[in-house]
Amino acid sequence: GLGSQFTGKTLGIVGLGRIGCATGRRLLPFGFARVVYTGSQPHSDRASALNAEFVGFHELLRLADLVCVCCPLTDRTRGMFGREAFQHMKPGSILVNTARGAVIDQEALLEALDAGALAHAALDVTVPEPLPAGHPLLCHPKCTVLPHIGSATEETRNAMANLAIDNALAAVLGQPMPAEVCIGME
Repeated sequence: GLGSQFTGKTLGIVGLGRIGCATGRRLLPFGFARVVYTGSQPHSDRASALNAEFVGFHELLRLADLVCVCCPLTDRTRGMFGREAFQHMKPGSILVNTARGAVIDQEALLEALDAGALAHAALDVTVPEPLPAGHPLLCHPKCTVLPHIGSATEETRNAMANLAIDNALAAVLGQPMPAEVCIGME
């Protein structure tokens, strides 16, 4: 089938942080007439560069032709795209998730795609990652699943290695680590 162009349509961004802003900047040249965003709070400074309007989550789903999920994974966002969310989405809309796989209830997404509630879904992230061979989303005609390879550049991997070295040196020298991660330690 044929796709659709975005001229005159509404872009919805869930999470207007650094990645949400960068996503919006890259999509604006496609001719969106309106940009709406949602998140834990309005960010007028970030929104002004995109001429974006802060709306509630369900309002964004009702308005947006393209929904880009760019929010962090938190207790509040885990599973936020479930059956109820898909029922609120504009018929024929497209969902793109570049955030974290657990933000989307994949079973509910599969049901929404089968029911025709969405035109398409594009997933850069899934649970588990990668999806096992034969998973229904991998071969669904209305779903594109891409490998999560955003860090697969020489520059990014070098920066990651240098950060690991800086962390190790700081730990050995008894100094604060520049990128400390504490998991389950208290």
